[in-house]
Amino acid sequence: MMIEFEYWWLLVLPLFFTLGWIAARVDIRQLLSESTTLPAAYFKGLNFLIGDQHDKAVEAFSEAVQANSDSLELHFALGSLFRRTGETDRAINLHVNLLDKKELTEPQKNAVKAELAQDYLKAGLFDRAEELYKGLEDQRYKQPALRALLEIYVREREWSQAITTATELERLSGVPFRVEIAQYYCELAMNFTIAQNADAARSQLALALDANKNCIRANVLLGDIEASAGQHQTAISYWKRIEFQQSDYLGLVAGKMLKSYRAADQLKEGLAQLNTYIETYKLPSLMSVLYEATLNEEGAISAAKLARNELIRQPSLTTLDQLLQARAMADDVNNQDVQLMQQTVRNAIGNRAAYHCNQCGFRAKQYHWQCPACNAWESLPAEPSEAISREMTVKKSNQK
Repeated sequence: MMIEFEYWWLLVLPLFFTLGWIAARVDIRQLLSESTTLPAAYFKGLNFLIGDQHDKAVEAFSEAVQANSDSLELHFALGSLFRRTGETDRAINLHVNLLDKKELTEPQKNAVKAELAQDYLKAGLFDRAEELYKGLEDQRYKQPALRALLEIYVREREWSQAITTATELERLSGVPFRVEIAQYYCELAMNFTIAQNADAARSQLALALDANKNCIRANVLLGDIEASAGQHQTAISYWKRIEFQQSDYLGLVAGKMLKSYRAADQLKEGLAQLNTYIETYKLPSLMSVLYEATLNEEGAISAAKLARNELIRQPSLTTLDQLLQARAMADDVNNQDVQLMQQTVRNAIGNRAAYHCNQCGFRAKQYHWQCPACNAWESLPAEPSEAISREMTVKKSNQK
């Protein structure tokens, strides 16, 4: 079967080629014309930025702004550089001077205000930044402004405003803020607790659990409030709920639970409860609490037996240290030898146990609901890690 050739395609193909060539020429001319309007200092600045030479980049972009003072983009680039290098005063002056220009359109004014708000935020001038962010009416800046406002309210510990802002941001963005909102309610509850207003604190913690049913901190604080009021059975019931939220956090309340059991003359039941938790969840922090309680209540022999059984089940230098301590106190072996072994174990353990933030890696000896370094909520693990410290790791790698 022969394919019939359409000769008219011979006329159309050169036409398509010609149109493509013209379009390419237009694009090239436009690109060249745009590049020639940019000052040479702009390209010098880019090169310095690529080479991480920020000081020289600032000088180059300053020169570019002077050569082309009408370009907002160049001003914004220079302002951003000022913020990165810590020269917030220069960034503020740059953007304030831009706002004084009467020829700016309303969208351009909003863009400058958004940059100026970032300057104030970077400089720690939260009141001025808040005022500007609240005044940004352009919908394009709504979510970034809310995020910045939320950062301000958290830093300023204005928890009620943080709750309102996070709720609105959640609605607009579709990103959940349940964990954060529950923590803000907990912070309000803490304030009421300090002010000795237990009822108001309970109300805030109920709202925290409404926002996030898995808010462990809310049940921790509810238990604290009841224990302070002498309602130890109620306190224990709140702390027991943590098992069904996230069992890893039981170590945070184990010591408190034992104190309340003791206050309620139910220490035996408390020790049995901790034993059940250890057998079920095998948390090192629970073992430490139970060991101390056994040592104090039942004596060194019982504590040594507990530590030995735990060491067989789950080897750990910390548990070995506990076993040696109990054995030394029980006087069933040479004290000096046991103390020497215990000191050796403690030197090996060193300063290992710590909570490491899973967002920024910050290392803390105590548990924090909010990371002191990056301000992330619930980013520290419930159990301290016994990983070897960074200094020891570096030392070993150097030896290799």
